[in-house]
Amino acid sequence: MTTTLDRPRGSSSRGGSEETGWSVQSVGEWLRSPVAPYYLALVSASVLTGLGLVMVLSASSVGSYRDNGSSYTVFLNQLVFGSVGIVLAVIGSRLPVSMWKRLAWPGVFLALALQVAVFTPLGMGFQGNRNWISIGGFSLQPSEFGKVALVVFGAAVLAAKRRVIHRPFHAAIPLIFPFGMLLVGLVLQGRDLGTGMIMLAIVVGLLWAAGLPARWFVGLGAVASIGVAVLAAGSANRMQRIQTWIGGICDSPHVEGCYQKVHAEYALADGGWWGLGLGESREKWGILPEPHNDFILAIIGEELGLPGSLAVLALFAVLAYSCFRVVTQAEDGFTRLAAAGIMVWFLSQALLNIGSVIGMLPIIGVPLPLVSSGGSALIAALIGIGLLLSLARSLPGAEEALRGRTGTLRRTLAAVPGAGGSRRGSTTPARRSTRGRAQGGRR
Repeated sequence: MTTTLDRPRGSSSRGGSEETGWSVQSVGEWLRSPVAPYYLALVSASVLTGLGLVMVLSASSVGSYRDNGSSYTVFLNQLVFGSVGIVLAVIGSRLPVSMWKRLAWPGVFLALALQVAVFTPLGMGFQGNRNWISIGGFSLQPSEFGKVALVVFGAAVLAAKRRVIHRPFHAAIPLIFPFGMLLVGLVLQGRDLGTGMIMLAIVVGLLWAAGLPARWFVGLGAVASIGVAVLAAGSANRMQRIQTWIGGICDSPHVEGCYQKVHAEYALADGGWWGLGLGESREKWGILPEPHNDFILAIIGEELGLPGSLAVLALFAVLAYSCFRVVTQAEDGFTRLAAAGIMVWFLSQALLNIGSVIGMLPIIGVPLPLVSSGGSALIAALIGIGLLLSLARSLPGAEEALRGRTGTLRRTLAAVPGAGGSRRGSTTPARRSTRGRAQGGRR
Protein backbone atom coordinates (compact mmCIF):
# COMPACT_ATOMS: atom_id res chain seq x y z
CA MET A 1 0.00 0.00 0.00
CA THR A 2 1.27 3.47 -0.86
CA THR A 3 1.13 6.10 1.83
CA THR A 4 0.35 9.54 0.45
CA LEU A 5 1.66 12.85 1.67
CA ASP A 6 -0.55 15.96 1.35
CA ARG A 7 -2.77 14.34 -1.25
CA PRO A 8 -5.85 16.44 -1.99
CA ARG A 9 -9.07 14.70 -1.11
CA GLY A 10 -11.18 13.81 -4.09
CA SER A 11 -8.61 14.93 -6.65
CA SER A 12 -8.16 12.64 -9.58
CA SER A 13 -6.10 12.36 -12.71
CA ARG A 14 -7.41 12.29 -16.25
CA GLY A 15 -10.30 9.84 -16.37
CA GLY A 16 -10.78 10.00 -12.60
CA SER A 17 -9.15 6.63 -11.99
CA GLU A 18 -6.01 7.75 -10.16
CA GLU A 19 -5.44 10.21 -7.35
CA THR A 20 -2.80 12.88 -7.74
CA GLY A 21 -0.29 14.02 -5.16
CA TRP A 22 3.12 13.13 -3.81
CA SER A 23 3.62 9.69 -2.31
CA VAL A 24 6.43 8.19 -0.30
CA GLN A 25 7.20 5.96 -3.25
CA SER A 26 7.31 8.84 -5.73
CA VAL A 27 9.57 10.88 -3.44
CA GLY A 28 11.91 7.91 -3.16
CA GLU A 29 11.91 7.47 -6.92
CA TRP A 30 12.69 11.16 -7.40
CA LEU A 31 15.59 10.97 -4.93
CA ARG A 32 17.01 8.10 -6.97
CA SER A 33 16.66 10.02 -10.22
CA PRO A 34 19.77 11.47 -11.93
CA VAL A 35 18.54 15.06 -11.46
CA ALA A 36 18.06 14.81 -7.68
CA PRO A 37 21.68 15.79 -6.76
CA TYR A 38 21.44 18.84 -9.03
CA TYR A 39 18.20 20.16 -7.55
CA LEU A 40 19.15 19.30 -3.96
CA ALA A 41 22.39 21.27 -4.30
CA LEU A 42 20.65 24.14 -6.08
CA VAL A 43 17.83 24.49 -3.54
CA SER A 44 19.93 24.05 -0.38
CA ALA A 45 22.61 26.51 -1.55
CA SER A 46 19.98 29.04 -2.66
CA VAL A 47 18.14 28.90 0.66
CA LEU A 48 21.37 29.18 2.65
CA THR A 49 22.45 32.20 0.59
CA GLY A 50 19.05 33.88 0.94
CA LEU A 51 18.93 33.19 4.67
CA GLY A 52 22.46 34.54 4.97
CA LEU A 53 21.51 37.83 3.30
CA VAL A 54 18.51 38.26 5.58
CA MET A 55 20.50 37.50 8.72
CA VAL A 56 23.44 39.69 7.67
CA LEU A 57 20.99 42.57 7.35
CA SER A 58 19.56 41.86 10.78
CA ALA A 59 22.85 41.15 12.57
CA SER A 60 24.82 44.03 11.05
CA SER A 61 22.20 46.79 11.15
CA VAL A 62 23.20 48.23 14.53
CA GLY A 63 26.95 48.11 14.01
CA SER A 64 26.61 49.37 10.44
CA TYR A 65 24.61 52.39 11.59
CA ARG A 66 27.17 53.12 14.28
CA ASP A 67 30.14 52.89 11.94
CA ASN A 68 28.69 54.21 8.66
CA GLY A 69 25.55 56.16 9.52
CA SER A 70 23.39 53.65 7.63
CA SER A 71 21.94 50.35 8.76
CA TYR A 72 22.23 48.93 5.25
CA THR A 73 25.91 49.46 4.35
CA VAL A 74 27.15 45.99 5.30
CA PHE A 75 24.06 44.34 3.84
CA LEU A 76 24.31 46.18 0.52
CA ASN A 77 27.97 45.20 0.22
CA GLN A 78 27.04 41.60 0.90
CA LEU A 79 24.22 41.83 -1.65
CA VAL A 80 26.67 43.07 -4.31
CA PHE A 81 29.12 40.27 -3.53
CA GLY A 82 26.29 37.76 -3.54
CA SER A 83 25.10 38.98 -6.94
CA VAL A 84 28.62 38.63 -8.37
CA GLY A 85 28.90 35.17 -6.84
CA ILE A 86 25.54 34.06 -8.25
CA VAL A 87 26.56 35.18 -11.76
CA LEU A 88 29.83 33.23 -11.43
CA ALA A 89 27.94 30.23 -10.06
CA VAL A 90 25.58 30.25 -13.06
CA ILE A 91 28.52 30.49 -15.45
CA GLY A 92 30.36 27.74 -13.57
CA SER A 93 27.33 25.45 -13.61
CA ARG A 94 27.17 25.74 -17.41
CA LEU A 95 30.86 24.99 -17.94
CA PRO A 96 31.46 21.40 -19.04
CA VAL A 97 33.55 19.24 -16.76
CA SER A 98 36.30 19.14 -19.39
CA MET A 99 36.63 22.93 -19.10
CA TRP A 100 36.98 22.72 -15.32
CA LYS A 101 39.78 20.20 -15.83
CA ARG A 102 41.58 22.59 -18.16
CA LEU A 103 41.34 25.32 -15.52
CA ALA A 104 43.17 23.21 -12.91
CA TRP A 105 46.76 24.28 -13.63
CA PRO A 106 46.06 27.96 -14.40
CA GLY A 107 43.85 28.11 -11.30
CA VAL A 108 46.45 26.79 -8.87
CA PHE A 109 49.15 29.10 -10.24
CA LEU A 110 46.79 32.07 -9.96
CA ALA A 111 45.91 31.09 -6.38
CA LEU A 112 49.60 30.93 -5.48
CA ALA A 113 50.29 34.31 -7.09
CA LEU A 114 47.44 35.95 -5.18
CA GLN A 115 48.56 34.37 -1.92
CA VAL A 116 52.11 35.60 -2.44
CA ALA A 117 50.71 39.10 -3.08
CA VAL A 118 49.55 39.13 0.55
CA PHE A 119 53.17 39.69 1.57
CA THR A 120 53.74 42.52 -0.89
CA PRO A 121 52.73 46.17 -0.43
CA LEU A 122 49.28 45.11 -1.69
CA GLY A 123 48.80 42.99 1.43
CA MET A 124 46.95 44.15 4.51
CA GLY A 125 46.36 42.79 8.00
CA PHE A 126 43.29 42.55 10.21
CA GLN A 127 43.08 41.45 13.85
CA GLY A 128 46.57 39.95 13.80
CA ASN A 129 46.12 38.05 10.51
CA ARG A 130 47.73 39.08 7.25
CA ASN A 131 45.58 37.34 4.68
CA TRP A 132 44.10 40.10 2.50
CA ILE A 133 45.14 42.21 -0.44
CA SER A 134 43.74 45.61 -1.39
CA ILE A 135 43.16 46.38 -5.07
CA GLY A 136 41.43 49.56 -6.20
CA GLY A 137 39.84 50.18 -2.82
CA PHE A 138 38.46 46.62 -2.58
CA SER A 139 39.85 44.00 -0.23
CA LEU A 140 40.24 40.41 -1.34
CA GLN A 141 41.05 37.28 0.66
CA PRO A 142 43.02 35.05 -1.71
CA SER A 143 42.92 32.01 0.57
CA GLU A 144 39.16 31.65 -0.04
CA PHE A 145 39.77 31.21 -3.75
CA GLY A 146 42.68 28.94 -2.94
CA LYS A 147 40.13 26.41 -1.64
CA VAL A 148 38.47 26.27 -5.06
CA ALA A 149 41.85 25.94 -6.75
CA LEU A 150 42.86 23.07 -4.44
CA VAL A 151 39.64 21.17 -5.15
CA VAL A 152 39.90 21.49 -8.94
CA PHE A 153 43.67 20.96 -9.13
CA GLY A 154 43.69 18.05 -6.68
CA ALA A 155 40.81 16.30 -8.44
CA ALA A 156 42.44 16.70 -11.87
CA VAL A 157 45.86 15.47 -10.72
CA LEU A 158 44.62 12.51 -8.69
CA ALA A 159 42.16 11.43 -11.39
CA ALA A 160 45.03 11.33 -13.88
CA LYS A 161 47.09 9.22 -11.42
CA ARG A 162 44.34 6.79 -10.46
CA ARG A 163 46.39 3.75 -11.59
CA VAL A 164 49.44 4.65 -9.48
CA ILE A 165 47.75 6.34 -6.51
CA HIS A 166 48.89 3.55 -4.18
CA ARG A 167 52.50 4.69 -4.62
CA PRO A 168 53.43 7.44 -2.12
CA PHE A 169 55.54 9.37 -4.62
CA HIS A 170 52.70 9.72 -7.12
CA ALA A 171 50.16 10.45 -4.39
CA ALA A 172 52.25 13.26 -2.92
CA ILE A 173 53.53 14.96 -6.08
CA PRO A 174 52.41 17.50 -7.14
CA LEU A 175 49.32 17.81 -4.90
CA ILE A 176 51.12 17.81 -1.55
CA PHE A 177 54.59 18.76 -2.79
CA PRO A 178 54.84 21.52 -3.82
CA PHE A 179 51.41 23.10 -4.40
CA GLY A 180 49.51 21.98 -1.31
CA MET A 181 52.37 22.80 1.03
CA LEU A 182 52.97 26.16 -0.62
CA LEU A 183 49.33 27.25 -0.42
CA VAL A 184 48.79 26.04 3.14
CA GLY A 185 52.19 27.35 4.23
CA LEU A 186 51.53 30.82 2.85
CA VAL A 187 48.14 30.93 4.58
CA LEU A 188 49.70 29.85 7.89
CA GLN A 189 52.45 32.42 7.42
CA GLY A 190 49.66 34.99 7.44
CA ARG A 191 48.55 33.50 10.81
CA ASP A 192 45.20 32.23 9.52
CA LEU A 193 45.14 28.83 11.20
CA GLY A 194 41.43 28.20 10.56
CA THR A 195 41.68 28.55 6.77
CA GLY A 196 44.89 26.51 6.77
CA MET A 197 43.10 23.67 8.59
CA ILE A 198 40.28 23.68 6.03
CA MET A 199 42.76 23.56 3.14
CA LEU A 200 44.54 20.67 4.82
CA ALA A 201 41.22 18.88 5.25
CA ILE A 202 40.50 19.33 1.52
CA VAL A 203 43.84 17.74 0.58
CA VAL A 204 43.31 14.82 2.97
CA GLY A 205 39.73 14.34 1.76
CA LEU A 206 40.85 14.25 -1.87
CA LEU A 207 43.53 11.67 -1.09
CA TRP A 208 41.02 9.53 0.80
CA ALA A 209 38.47 9.68 -2.02
CA ALA A 210 41.22 8.86 -4.53
CA GLY A 211 41.86 5.55 -2.74
CA LEU A 212 45.17 6.20 -0.99
CA PRO A 213 45.87 3.23 1.34
CA ALA A 214 44.49 3.82 4.84
CA ARG A 215 47.87 3.25 6.51
CA TRP A 216 49.23 6.44 4.95
CA PHE A 217 46.62 8.55 6.76
CA VAL A 218 48.09 7.56 10.12
CA GLY A 219 51.32 9.30 9.21
CA LEU A 220 49.54 12.25 7.61
CA GLY A 221 47.34 12.65 10.68
CA ALA A 222 50.33 12.55 13.03
CA VAL A 223 52.23 15.17 11.02
CA ALA A 224 49.17 17.42 10.77
CA SER A 225 48.42 17.13 14.50
CA ILE A 226 51.98 18.02 15.43
CA GLY A 227 51.94 20.98 13.05
CA VAL A 228 48.67 22.35 14.44
CA ALA A 229 49.92 21.89 18.02
CA VAL A 230 53.15 23.77 17.26
CA LEU A 231 51.26 26.63 15.58
CA ALA A 232 48.79 26.84 18.45
CA ALA A 233 51.56 26.85 21.04
CA GLY A 234 53.33 29.63 19.20
CA SER A 235 50.41 32.05 19.66
CA ALA A 236 49.32 33.37 23.03
CA ASN A 237 45.88 34.20 21.66
CA ARG A 238 45.33 30.66 20.32
CA MET A 239 46.55 29.08 23.55
CA GLN A 240 44.16 31.26 25.53
CA ARG A 241 41.24 30.13 23.38
CA ILE A 242 42.24 26.47 23.83
CA GLN A 243 42.65 26.86 27.59
CA THR A 244 39.23 28.49 27.99
CA TRP A 245 37.71 25.70 25.90
CA ILE A 246 39.38 22.81 27.74
CA GLY A 247 39.39 24.32 31.21
CA GLY A 248 35.67 25.05 31.41
CA ILE A 249 36.38 28.32 33.23
CA CYS A 250 34.01 30.50 31.16
CA ASP A 251 31.27 30.95 33.74
CA SER A 252 31.29 34.71 33.20
CA PRO A 253 32.05 37.01 30.25
CA HIS A 254 34.43 38.94 32.52
CA VAL A 255 36.90 36.03 32.61
CA GLU A 256 39.78 36.76 30.28
CA GLY A 257 39.28 35.13 26.87
CA CYS A 258 35.66 34.17 27.55
CA TYR A 259 33.75 37.26 26.46
CA GLN A 260 32.84 36.18 22.93
CA LYS A 261 32.17 32.56 23.84
CA VAL A 262 29.87 33.41 26.74
CA HIS A 263 27.88 36.02 24.84
CA ALA A 264 27.35 33.58 21.97
CA GLU A 265 25.88 31.16 24.50
CA TYR A 266 23.77 33.99 25.95
CA ALA A 267 22.36 34.67 22.48
CA LEU A 268 21.42 31.02 21.94
CA ALA A 269 19.91 30.80 25.41
CA ASP A 270 17.89 34.00 24.97
CA GLY A 271 16.46 32.62 21.74
CA GLY A 272 15.02 29.63 23.55
CA TRP A 273 12.73 27.32 21.60
CA TRP A 274 11.13 29.77 19.20
CA GLY A 275 13.42 32.81 19.19
CA LEU A 276 12.87 36.46 19.95
CA GLY A 277 11.73 37.22 16.39
CA LEU A 278 13.53 38.40 13.27
CA GLY A 279 15.41 41.62 13.99
CA GLU A 280 14.90 41.38 17.76
CA SER A 281 18.38 40.24 18.80
CA ARG A 282 19.83 41.90 21.89
CA GLU A 283 23.40 40.69 21.51
CA LYS A 284 23.87 42.47 18.17
CA TRP A 285 23.64 45.85 19.96
CA GLY A 286 27.40 46.13 20.30
CA ILE A 287 27.68 43.24 22.77
CA LEU A 288 28.61 40.11 20.78
CA PRO A 289 31.68 40.71 18.56
CA GLU A 290 31.35 39.74 14.87
CA PRO A 291 27.59 39.05 15.03
CA HIS A 292 27.21 39.13 11.24
CA ASN A 293 30.38 37.21 10.48
CA ASP A 294 31.85 34.26 12.39
CA PHE A 295 29.06 34.28 15.00
CA ILE A 296 26.03 34.75 12.78
CA LEU A 297 24.67 31.37 13.90
CA ALA A 298 24.30 32.77 17.42
CA ILE A 299 22.09 35.56 16.06
CA ILE A 300 20.10 33.03 14.04
CA GLY A 301 19.50 31.03 17.20
CA GLU A 302 18.59 34.14 19.17
CA GLU A 303 16.12 35.49 16.61
CA LEU A 304 14.78 32.33 14.96
CA GLY A 305 15.16 29.92 17.87
CA LEU A 306 15.81 26.20 17.67
CA PRO A 307 13.88 25.77 14.37
CA GLY A 308 16.12 28.33 12.66
CA SER A 309 19.31 26.71 13.94
CA LEU A 310 18.13 23.21 12.99
CA ALA A 311 17.11 24.48 9.54
CA VAL A 312 20.70 25.63 8.94
CA LEU A 313 22.03 22.22 9.98
CA ALA A 314 19.46 20.46 7.78
CA LEU A 315 20.38 22.56 4.75
CA PHE A 316 24.06 21.71 5.12
CA ALA A 317 23.09 18.05 5.50
CA VAL A 318 21.12 18.24 2.22
CA LEU A 319 24.08 19.91 0.49
CA ALA A 320 26.40 17.19 1.80
CA TYR A 321 23.98 14.50 0.62
CA SER A 322 23.92 15.97 -2.87
CA CYS A 323 27.74 15.87 -2.95
CA PHE A 324 27.66 12.28 -1.75
CA ARG A 325 25.22 11.33 -4.50
CA VAL A 326 27.53 12.86 -7.13
CA VAL A 327 30.45 10.91 -5.66
CA THR A 328 28.58 7.60 -5.77
CA GLN A 329 26.97 8.07 -9.20
CA ALA A 330 29.86 9.65 -11.13
CA GLU A 331 31.59 7.58 -13.78
CA ASP A 332 34.42 10.08 -14.25
CA GLY A 333 37.25 10.20 -11.73
CA PHE A 334 37.53 13.98 -11.76
CA THR A 335 33.80 14.39 -11.09
CA ARG A 336 33.90 12.01 -8.15
CA LEU A 337 36.99 13.57 -6.58
CA ALA A 338 35.90 17.18 -7.10
CA ALA A 339 32.51 16.48 -5.49
CA ALA A 340 34.29 14.85 -2.54
CA GLY A 341 36.56 17.88 -2.20
CA ILE A 342 33.60 20.26 -2.17
CA MET A 343 31.84 18.13 0.45
CA VAL A 344 34.91 18.14 2.72
CA TRP A 345 35.36 21.89 2.22
CA PHE A 346 31.82 22.90 3.14
CA LEU A 347 31.32 20.35 5.91
CA SER A 348 34.66 20.95 7.64
CA GLN A 349 34.21 24.73 7.54
CA ALA A 350 30.61 24.51 8.77
CA LEU A 351 31.60 22.14 11.60
CA LEU A 352 34.45 24.40 12.71
CA ASN A 353 32.19 27.45 12.71
CA ILE A 354 29.22 25.79 14.43
CA GLY A 355 31.47 24.06 16.97
CA SER A 356 33.05 27.40 17.87
CA VAL A 357 29.67 29.09 18.33
CA ILE A 358 28.11 26.41 20.55
CA GLY A 359 31.28 25.90 22.60
CA MET A 360 32.15 22.40 21.39
CA LEU A 361 35.40 23.66 19.83
CA PRO A 362 37.77 26.53 20.60
CA ILE A 363 37.05 29.74 18.70
CA ILE A 364 38.89 29.25 15.41
CA GLY A 365 37.57 32.15 13.37
CA VAL A 366 36.13 30.79 10.12
CA PRO A 367 32.88 32.01 8.50
CA LEU A 368 29.77 29.87 8.05
CA PRO A 369 29.74 29.04 4.30
CA LEU A 370 27.15 30.94 2.23
CA VAL A 371 25.70 32.54 5.38
CA SER A 372 28.31 34.71 7.10
CA SER A 373 29.21 38.19 5.92
CA GLY A 374 32.34 38.43 3.81
CA GLY A 375 32.67 39.09 0.11
CA SER A 376 35.57 36.79 -0.76
CA ALA A 377 34.17 33.90 1.26
CA LEU A 378 30.71 34.23 -0.32
CA ILE A 379 31.97 34.55 -3.90
CA ALA A 380 34.36 31.59 -3.49
CA ALA A 381 31.63 29.44 -1.92
CA LEU A 382 29.22 30.24 -4.76
CA ILE A 383 31.91 29.37 -7.32
CA GLY A 384 32.20 26.05 -5.50
CA ILE A 385 28.42 25.60 -5.80
CA GLY A 386 28.66 26.36 -9.52
CA LEU A 387 31.31 23.64 -9.83
CA LEU A 388 29.10 21.20 -7.91
CA LEU A 389 26.13 21.92 -10.19
CA SER A 390 28.32 21.36 -13.25
CA LEU A 391 29.42 18.02 -11.81
CA ALA A 392 25.81 17.07 -11.05
CA ARG A 393 24.78 17.91 -14.62
CA SER A 394 27.44 15.54 -15.94
CA LEU A 395 25.98 12.48 -14.17
CA PRO A 396 24.61 9.78 -16.48
CA GLY A 397 21.15 10.79 -17.64
CA ALA A 398 21.11 14.14 -15.81
CA GLU A 399 21.65 16.44 -18.78
CA GLU A 400 18.99 14.70 -20.83
CA ALA A 401 16.52 14.80 -17.94
CA LEU A 402 17.16 18.48 -17.31
CA ARG A 403 16.65 19.29 -20.99
CA GLY A 404 13.44 17.28 -21.00
CA ARG A 405 12.09 19.18 -18.00
CA THR A 406 12.95 22.48 -19.67
CA GLY A 407 11.13 21.39 -22.83
CA THR A 408 8.08 20.34 -20.82
CA LEU A 409 8.02 23.71 -19.06
CA ARG A 410 8.20 25.57 -22.37
CA ARG A 411 5.37 23.51 -23.84
CA THR A 412 3.28 24.11 -20.73
CA LEU A 413 3.84 27.87 -20.89
CA ALA A 414 3.05 27.91 -24.60
CA ALA A 415 -0.33 26.33 -23.87
CA VAL A 416 -1.27 29.06 -21.39
CA PRO A 417 -3.10 32.00 -23.04
CA GLY A 418 -0.93 35.13 -22.97
CA ALA A 419 2.13 33.24 -21.67
CA GLY A 420 4.12 34.00 -24.79
CA GLY A 421 4.69 32.44 -28.13
CA SER A 422 1.39 33.70 -29.64
CA ARG A 423 1.71 36.18 -32.46
CA ARG A 424 -0.54 39.13 -32.93
CA GLY A 425 -3.49 38.29 -35.09
CA SER A 426 -3.27 34.52 -34.54
CA THR A 427 -6.37 32.63 -33.50
CA THR A 428 -6.89 29.36 -31.73
CA PRO A 429 -8.72 26.50 -33.45
CA ALA A 430 -11.76 27.07 -31.23
CA ARG A 431 -11.92 30.72 -32.30
CA ARG A 432 -11.50 29.83 -35.96
CA SER A 433 -14.34 27.31 -35.84
CA THR A 434 -16.57 29.78 -34.02
CA ARG A 435 -15.71 32.49 -36.54
CA GLY A 436 -16.47 30.09 -39.41
CA ARG A 437 -19.87 29.25 -37.99
CA ALA A 438 -20.66 32.94 -37.54
CA GLN A 439 -19.64 33.71 -41.11
CA GLY A 440 -21.64 30.76 -42.38
CA GLY A 441 -24.70 32.00 -40.54
CA ARG A 442 -24.42 35.40 -42.24
CA ARG A 443 -24.25 33.98 -45.75
